[in-house]
Amino acid sequence: MPGSNDAVRIRSSEGSPRGLQRELGDVSLKWSPGSAMVVVMASRGYPGAYKKGTVIRNLEEAELVSPAVKIFHAGTALDSNGEFVATGGRVLGVTAKGNDLEEAAARAYDAVEAIDWPEGFYRRDIGWRALRRKQNTGFAAAAAAKKNA
Repeated sequence: MPGSNDAVRIRSSEGSPRGLQRELGDVSLKWSPGSAMVVVMASRGYPGAYKKGTVIRNLEEAELVSPAVKIFHAGTALDSNGEFVATGGRVLGVTAKGNDLEEAAARAYDAVEAIDWPEGFYRRDIGWRALRRKQNTGFAAAAAAKKNA
């Protein structure tokens, strides 16, 4: 979801209503430091045929993994028992902030693991390119420092 990580990192709320009105020319946004990651949980079978009405539990517990975790609902509803159920293919955006991408990823995946939704699935490789790039950069910097020592 391009841009979705940025929305969590915006510290000022002035941009949202003005953005809807396409009046962002004079808005100064304030960004939170660090990184954010979103892991999308989808209904099993998505993007093909998937079952609607499957119960999703432990969402509150998942958000308690860290104060930096927020779950965005995209395809959920409350059933007659007051339980969250899946109503679409892409159902939850489990979002976490961290000091760096590794911390954000760990928090997001910890929160995903806390969710009880047997009929849901998620990718386990979110952010892998950026994480690999950072690791390679770190290794290159360490090698250069060792060479210059």
